[in-house]
Amino acid sequence: MPTFDTLLRDLRTSFAEIDPVTLHTELASGPRRPILLDVREADEHATGIIPGAIHIPRGYLELRVEKAVTDRAAPVVVYCAGGTRSLLAARSLGELGYTNVRSLAGGFTGWKRNGLAWEQPLVLRADQEARYSRHTMLPEVGVAGQLKLLGSKVLCIGAGGLGSPSSMYLAAAGVGTLGMIDDDVVDASNLQRQLLHGTDRVGKAKVDSAELTLRGLNPDVQVDKHRTRITSDNALQLIGGYDVVIDGADNFATRYLVNDCALRLGKPVIHASIFRFEGQLTVFSATGGPCYRCLYPQPPPAEEAPSCAEAGVLGVLPGVMGVLQATEAIKLLLGLGDTLAGRLLVYDALKARFRELKLRRDPACPTCGDGVDRSKIPLIDYEQFCAGPKH
Repeated sequence: MPTFDTLLRDLRTSFAEIDPVTLHTELASGPRRPILLDVREADEHATGIIPGAIHIPRGYLELRVEKAVTDRAAPVVVYCAGGTRSLLAARSLGELGYTNVRSLAGGFTGWKRNGLAWEQPLVLRADQEARYSRHTMLPEVGVAGQLKLLGSKVLCIGAGGLGSPSSMYLAAAGVGTLGMIDDDVVDASNLQRQLLHGTDRVGKAKVDSAELTLRGLNPDVQVDKHRTRITSDNALQLIGGYDVVIDGADNFATRYLVNDCALRLGKPVIHASIFRFEGQLTVFSATGGPCYRCLYPQPPPAEEAPSCAEAGVLGVLPGVMGVLQATEAIKLLLGLGDTLAGRLLVYDALKARFRELKLRRDPACPTCGDGVDRSKIPLIDYEQFCAGPKH
């Protein structure tokens, strides 16, 4: 009858072990630097790691390793606390077709005993583990992705119809810092669609109301309040400190200015607009794709661009578009999937239909065209040229 001890002896003859000093040398100078897999539990991982290790708890190894290590011929070193579970993990990897797997003799304990460098990983608090558990169980996100969201900064231009759902879902998702730009106060007519605000906040500054709602949703989130309009004088300072810009502006003047400033700074912009029963959404990536001026080379005359205050808007429409903006922001922050860069998504609420249109960069575009020095794009206030009444 086989025992655990006999199983371990068999595994040691089937899978090579590597001592900590040799592993350290290979990591420092080897031509084929091995991939490190830490198969300890989360509480063990939180006490320290070998720098550069990928953490996959032993219970999830078979489920997640194929996404983490795509090359089955790559050199892999598995480690646990003392070198036992890593042998069991090596057997599982061998059964999955990995052909160059070794176990770290002595595990992380042996690594530390040899005086080799280790580091304290960033980890989620216990309450954060519970809050974000549906994110962290996604292999594409995991704890590392959630920590990245918590360290990210997103700027929402406008705390109105589009800014409400986008900021609320980003806060719920754990984006660590949300900037809110809006110089307006809450009006009763806003409450039909601007879910950041409530009846008891009519007359209150929208950025203050937004902070109450967002902090109530998630105390992890820091809310930077900017009670101002974005202008050519403050645009660089306002946008420069953020990773992604959510364009929820209600006028062409602001959209052009945000486009120009974001191109100059190399910041991606997630643009959406709404009108009556229709919404539009795209991503301006600032890395070679089309920009807002490629979509609208010239602002339309004021009489051809009525605002929602003049033409009306279905109250749920900004909810649909704002949630899609938040989705694109999270994808950008985590490097997931395909963004809408180069594509315009058009939503018709009455027909319950989405259409996708191709967007192409204009080689003659004055802000992203061939030969344009983006660092020198002039910033101009366009109010005198564009329709700009509020929603």
